[in-house]
Amino acid sequence: MALDPAAEAPPSDHRFPCPSCGSELRFSPGAGKLVCDHCGHEEAIEAHRGRIPELDLRAVERGGPPPSEMQEARFVGCPNCGARVELGTDEHARECPFCATPLVTDTGVARQIKPQAQLPFLISEAEARQAMNRWLGRLWFAPSDLVAYARAGRAMQGVYAPYWTYDAETVTEYTGERGTVHYESRPVSVVVNGRQQTEMQQVARVVWRPAGGRVARRFDDVLVLGSTSLPKRFTDALAPWDLSALSAYEPRFLAGFRAEGYTVPVETAYGEAKEIMNAVIQADVRRDIGGDQQRIGRLSTEVGALTFKHVLLPVWLAAYRYRGKSFRFVVNGRTGTVQGERPYSTTKIALVAIIMLLLAAALAYVQVNGGRF
Repeated sequence: MALDPAAEAPPSDHRFPCPSCGSELRFSPGAGKLVCDHCGHEEAIEAHRGRIPELDLRAVERGGPPPSEMQEARFVGCPNCGARVELGTDEHARECPFCATPLVTDTGVARQIKPQAQLPFLISEAEARQAMNRWLGRLWFAPSDLVAYARAGRAMQGVYAPYWTYDAETVTEYTGERGTVHYESRPVSVVVNGRQQTEMQQVARVVWRPAGGRVARRFDDVLVLGSTSLPKRFTDALAPWDLSALSAYEPRFLAGFRAEGYTVPVETAYGEAKEIMNAVIQADVRRDIGGDQQRIGRLSTEVGALTFKHVLLPVWLAAYRYRGKSFRFVVNGRTGTVQGERPYSTTKIALVAIIMLLLAAALAYVQVNGGRF
């Protein structure tokens, strides 16, 4: 569907000059306001909570997003991890915050669905670094020089990661079976003292009866990552996110931070959202069937209202290239939860193996010699 360029927002640039000295203001996670590191000027930011407008997914699938919900932004794609990193209007080169690969600026402008909401950063870069260092300290077999390199390295980068949230009203009709467990005495052949004999034992027997019915569920903010730059095991483990604290999109919360553009279209991400919802619906059906055990036969789900939001969630990133390999560490910008690549030191593993062998040999020697060395 052709979009009216005049109806679109200009390229986004999350930079705000200080009215006192002209330096760039940045959002301070701890203070929750814009601050100037040069002169100390501060500006409050109001977070608009409450009901955030959503878009009709079916309407978007039929004709594309409304022009008013589109924006233009400059992105550069990482050839290594596939991230789309947003660039300011005066930037010409960067390093990928997700994998530390050098990037060359693509001066083209891309259109994307505007973010409808964001969760601002709550923890500072220093707090994120402390959380990462504690996490690294618990990795027994991590290479010592990599741990030292990470701890002494440059500052972590704050990035807003793109997510989709889905709301849906569903009604599911089902058929299945309800199983009730009964116990009855039966003769069972057993071996006692080397002899086979028959004993009466209580044996469970499941009686199955047909079941059917209808369950309804309203889903709110089913969350799906809108990019593939980070392994899904990382991003899933950063949950939970306090989505009840989402506020209407405000660019000033992004001042001083990067924003990643989505690479997974909203229609594609809905496939994962359906899998999440189906798992919940099946749990609802099992509860509705009741009994001791359940068998689900047929499920038929009707989806009524179906809407979505494009939201930005905060993560602190550290990417280190070490001996030709990229190691990535990710910190939830709200809770401090850490995930990352788990590096292993073959030297440390070999030393532990040698120590274990020596201990085993010493124990065997003591047992053979009756405790005498």
